[in-house]
Amino acid sequence: MNEILIPVSPGFETPLEMVEACHERLHGQLDTLARLAAWLPEHGADRQAQQAAVAVMRYFDLAAVNHHLDEEEDLFPALLARAEGGVRAHLQTLVDWLLADHQRMFAGWAAMRAVLLPISRGEEAELDAADVQAFAERYQRHIEREEGELLPMARILLTEDDQRVLGERMSARRRQPPAG
Repeated sequence: MNEILIPVSPGFETPLEMVEACHERLHGQLDTLARLAAWLPEHGADRQAQQAAVAVMRYFDLAAVNHHLDEEEDLFPALLARAEGGVRAHLQTLVDWLLADHQRMFAGWAAMRAVLLPISRGEEAELDAADVQAFAERYQRHIEREEGELLPMARILLTEDDQRVLGERMSARRRQPPAG
C-alpha cells in the first residue's frame, strides 16, 4: 500500500497523469451540476447557485477546452505517429470516435451553458436533472474509453521524449491568454 499524507497533483512532466487528473476534476464539476439541479427547485438562483453555475461554466469554458485541445492537437497525433499496422487501424477508429464525441460533448455543453448563464446572473431557470444526467453520462462513457483504451496504448507507444514534448505543449497552452 502506497500511502501519502498530502496528495500531489500530477504536473506537466507526467502528461498522461494530467489527462487523468483532468477527468477527476471533470467528475467534480459534473457532481456540482447534479447538486445544482437538485438545489434550484427549493432555493432558486440564490448566491450559492450562482457561484456553482459560474464555477461549472469556468471549468467547461476554459479547462475542458484546453483538455480537448491537448488531446486533439497533441496526444492523438503523437499516438497515431507511433502506431503501426493493426494497432494503428484500431487507434484511428478510436480517435475518430473520440473526436466525433468531442463535437457531441461541445454541442451538449452549449445547451447546458445556455441554461447556466441566467442562473449565474441570479435569474430563475430550470436545470433539468435528466438533462444533467444525460450530459454526465456522455462524459462518463467518453472518459471510460480514454482511460480504458487510449491511455493504456499511450503508455506503451509514447516514448519519454514524446511525453516530455506533450507536457511542454500542454504547459504552453495554459500560459496563452484565452481566445476571445
